[in-house]
Amino acid sequence: MSSRTMKKNRKDRNLLRKILLVLITATAIVYFMPRDAKFNYTYDINKPWRYGQLIATFKFPVYKNDSVVKQERDSIMRFYQPYYQIDENVYSGLINQLKAKSASGNKNANVKEHLQRASLVLDTIYTNGIIDVEEYNNMTARKISSIMVINGNVAVPKQLKDIYTTRTAYEHLIRLDTSRQYRFLMQDLNIIDYIQPNLKIDKKKSEASEKYLLSSISDASGVVQSGEKIIDRGEIVTPKIYNILNSLKKESEQHSDSNLIPYMLFGQIASVLVLLTILIIYLSLFRSDYLDNLRSSILPFSLVAFFSIMASLMVSNNFMNVFTLPCAMLPIIIRVFMDSRTAFTTHAITVLIISLTIPDSFVFIFLQLTTGMIAIQNLRELSQRSQIIRTAFFITVTYLVMYTSFELIHENDIMKINRNMYLYFFINGILLMFTYPLLWMLEKMFGFTSDVTLVELSNTNNELLQRMSEIAPGTFQHSLQVANLASEVAKRIDAKSQLVRTGALYHDIGKTERPAYFTENQAGINPHKRLTPVKSAEVIIAHVKNGLALAEKYNLPQTIRNFISTHHGRGKAKYFYITYKNEHPDEDIDEELFTYPGPNPTTKEEAILMMTDSVEAASRSLKEYNEESISNLVDRIIDGQVADGAFKECNITFKEIAIAKSVLKEKLKTIYHTRITYPELSPNKDNEEKTQTTEETNSN
Repeated sequence: MSSRTMKKNRKDRNLLRKILLVLITATAIVYFMPRDAKFNYTYDINKPWRYGQLIATFKFPVYKNDSVVKQERDSIMRFYQPYYQIDENVYSGLINQLKAKSASGNKNANVKEHLQRASLVLDTIYTNGIIDVEEYNNMTARKISSIMVINGNVAVPKQLKDIYTTRTAYEHLIRLDTSRQYRFLMQDLNIIDYIQPNLKIDKKKSEASEKYLLSSISDASGVVQSGEKIIDRGEIVTPKIYNILNSLKKESEQHSDSNLIPYMLFGQIASVLVLLTILIIYLSLFRSDYLDNLRSSILPFSLVAFFSIMASLMVSNNFMNVFTLPCAMLPIIIRVFMDSRTAFTTHAITVLIISLTIPDSFVFIFLQLTTGMIAIQNLRELSQRSQIIRTAFFITVTYLVMYTSFELIHENDIMKINRNMYLYFFINGILLMFTYPLLWMLEKMFGFTSDVTLVELSNTNNELLQRMSEIAPGTFQHSLQVANLASEVAKRIDAKSQLVRTGALYHDIGKTERPAYFTENQAGINPHKRLTPVKSAEVIIAHVKNGLALAEKYNLPQTIRNFISTHHGRGKAKYFYITYKNEHPDEDIDEELFTYPGPNPTTKEEAILMMTDSVEAASRSLKEYNEESISNLVDRIIDGQVADGAFKECNITFKEIAIAKSVLKEKLKTIYHTRITYPELSPNKDNEEKTQTTEETNSN
C-alpha cells in the first residue's frame, strides 16, 4: 500500500471519527432535552420586558387574577343558601319520651304547668329548626345569612338567626323561667337529652345550588386573538400586561399541540449540531493532535453531553435550580488534562447548549462564561488539592458579585434581588470541590495524567527514583540536571513544565539495568573496552527498551513512557557508529544496529527533553567552559537534531527552538561558571598587619 493511500485512509478515518463524535453527542443531548410546551420567560410588574417582541400564536382568554376572582366569589356567595331537610322523627320521638317521663313523675300542678310550658317552647324550637353547632359556626364564618328548609316538597327560606343550635335551644329553655323549682325540674328531667338537631344538610341540593351560583362568575376578563402583539422589548410590564402574560403562561403549559413538537425537535437538533460542529472545527484547526488521539477527542464531547443532559433533566423534572449545576467543573477538567483555549471553547459551547433549555438564558450565559474564565485563570497548573478549594471559593465569590451587580443594574433596589440565588451559588461552590476525586476517576478512565499525579511521581523518594539514586547515582544526577533545565525551557515557550520535569526524571531509568556501561556511573573502569562497537551500541540502545519494561512494571503513565521511548528518537549511538565506521571504512554498515528504536518526539515537551538531554550530557565532555564553547555546543547539537528531522513530527516551531537554545546556553553558563580565585596575603604584608594589630592592642 502506497504512502498516499495510507494518508488518504487515515484522513477518511479521522473524518468519520469527527462525524460520529458530533452525531452521537448531539443524539444524546437532544434526546434528553425537554419538549413540552413551556413559557420560558421571567418578568415582573413595572419592569422592562427583556426579550424580543411577543406575539400570541394562538387565541387564549385573559384570566382574572386571584384576588379579583376571590372577591367575586365572596360577593356572590352571600346569596348562597344551603338546603336542609327537617327530620320529623327526631321531634316526635323526643317529645313522646318527655311526656312519658313527666307522666310517671310528680302530679303537682306547678310541675305540670312547667312541663307544659317547656313542651310548648320545645315545639316552637323544633318548628324553627335545630342544627349542629359546628355547622352553624361554619355558615356564620362564610357569612351565610339564610338557609332553605325542605319540608315535604316545599323549600322555605329561613334566616340563620332564627335557627337554633343545641346550645342556644338549651339556653332558651333554661331562661324561660327563673324559679328554683323550674330549674330543678329541668335538671331532674336532664332536658339537654331532648334537644337534638332536626335539620340535616342535603348535600346534593346544596352543592348544586353553590355550583349554579359560581357558574355565573367568569374566570376570564377578555380574549387575546392569535397574531395579536402582547409586548415588545423595553416596554414596561404593566399590571394589565402582567395579567395577560400570566394567562399566556397558563395556557401554554396546558396547550398541548403535538404538531408543534417536530418543529421544536428540529430546532433543537439544528442548534446542537451547529454548536458541536463549531467545537470540532476549532479542534481541527487549532488542536488537531487531540483528534488524532481517541481518548483526547472523546473527553470534551463526553463532558459537553454530561453537563447538557444533567441540565435538561433538572429542567424537565423541576429538580433544584440549574444554577446549582457546577458548570465551571468542565473548564477545570479540560484545563488540567488539555489546555486553556480548549477549556474555554468547550465550556462556551456547553453553556450555549444548556441555555437552549432554560428561561432567562442571558443571565445564565453571563454568569457561566465569567466563572469559567475565573476557573481557567486560577488553575493553570494543578499540583495541590488546596487549589481546587481556592478556585471553588473564587468562583462562588464571582457568582455572588456578578449576579448582584447584574440585578442592581436592572432592579435599582437591592431588596428586590432574589436571595434564593445566593443559596444556589453556595451549593454550586460546594459541588465544585468534588472536582478533585472526579479528576482521579477521569484520569483512570481516559488514561490522562494530571499535574497532581506528575507532582507525586516527581518525588525523589519514589521507589524507582530511589533505586536509580542508589544503583546509578551518576544517571540520577544527570536526570535531576536535565529536569531542571527542561522545566525552565518549557516555562519560556509555554509548554507543560511539570510534565517535562517528571518525564526528565524517568527518561533514563533503563540505565539502572546495566549502570556501569554508562560513563556517568563509571569509576575508572570502562567495560566497553572488552566489547565490539556493535555490542556496545546494543547495550547502550537497550536502555530505552529496559526503561519501558521498568515503566510497565511500576505502572508509570503512558505520557511518561513516551518520554522514555522518544528522548533519543531515531538517532544513532554516534560514538560507536563512528568508531565502527572508522574500523570498517569499506563495509556497507547496517545502520539499524546503531539506531535507537524511537519514535521521534511527537509533542513539544518530548522535543524539549531530547534537546536538553543531549546538551546536558555533551556539556560534561567540554574541556573548557566559557561562553563560546557552551554556545557552540548547544548550537551544534540542536542544529544537528533539526537537520536529522528529529522534530518533524511535533508541533515545536523554529522560534521556540531558538528560545530553547538561548535558555540552555544561559543556564549552562550559570552551572559551569568560573569561580573567583581568592588572593593570598604576602608574608611581608601579613607581618605588617600583625605588628599593627599588636600596637593597637597595647595602646588600648
